[in-house]
Amino acid sequence: MRFTLVVLLMVAAPLGATRAQLSIQIGMPSLVIAFRQPHYPTLVAVPGYPVYYDPNANGNYFFYDGMYWVFEGDNWYASDWYNGPWGLVNPQVVPVFLLRVPVVYYRHPPAYFRGWYASSPPRWGEHWGSNWERQRGGWDRWDRRQVPAAAPLPAYQRQYAGDRYPHAEQQRALRDQHYRHEPRDEAVREAHREPPRQAPHAQQGPPSREQPHAQQGPPSREQAHAQQGPPNREPPKQEKVDKAKGDQGRGTERGGDHDGGGDRR
Repeated sequence: MRFTLVVLLMVAAPLGATRAQLSIQIGMPSLVIAFRQPHYPTLVAVPGYPVYYDPNANGNYFFYDGMYWVFEGDNWYASDWYNGPWGLVNPQVVPVFLLRVPVVYYRHPPAYFRGWYASSPPRWGEHWGSNWERQRGGWDRWDRRQVPAAAPLPAYQRQYAGDRYPHAEQQRALRDQHYRHEPRDEAVREAHREPPRQAPHAQQGPPSREQPHAQQGPPSREQAHAQQGPPNREPPKQEKVDKAKGDQGRGTERGGDHDGGGDRR
């Protein structure tokens, strides 16, 4: 059974036409976010970081290394296109430069951000726990003199809005055609990789019973006997001939004894 939770986040003051609405659709067992961004966003560079943010978005909306990123609740989501579809990102692989963005650039910070310094990054270790902190140790330490350049903005997407917004299957082709940036971050590269191809036998249906033996190397002794079929219960022909000769010899010996007895009589 599939359950869907839709959350609409709004603020008390009028948002204006330029504000986007953040709609989260959570379906079991997978999680997918649908960020309602009806037009190409207004992206502003975060000073000193290779990251952009949207000051007009009604949500925590960023652009980094060729992808769009949204942080909502406890989760990060990413997409190639400004209005999704959005995929859930494991906290263990969120790019460090996103984690380092100061709190002040989160336009809709969650409640647990309260009390944190606006000019400092969120306290991710405090929020996600000590296990995360051990695995991502050093995420908040870096040489600010060696910050990489920000990726170019995919401005070509500006022309795709409303009814012209491409379907998911069209997005990659358009991106490959118009956007040449090669991601630097491993998490971003992973998101851009093609899904693994299936092995030929998986595409052609289940293998026959004979194929596994050929794929698994030489058969065992038991398999060899099984492939050769049940043994022949009859002795080989040569054994039959030898046995017949032996029977004839014994018969001759018995016959000679009988004949010799007749001669003595």
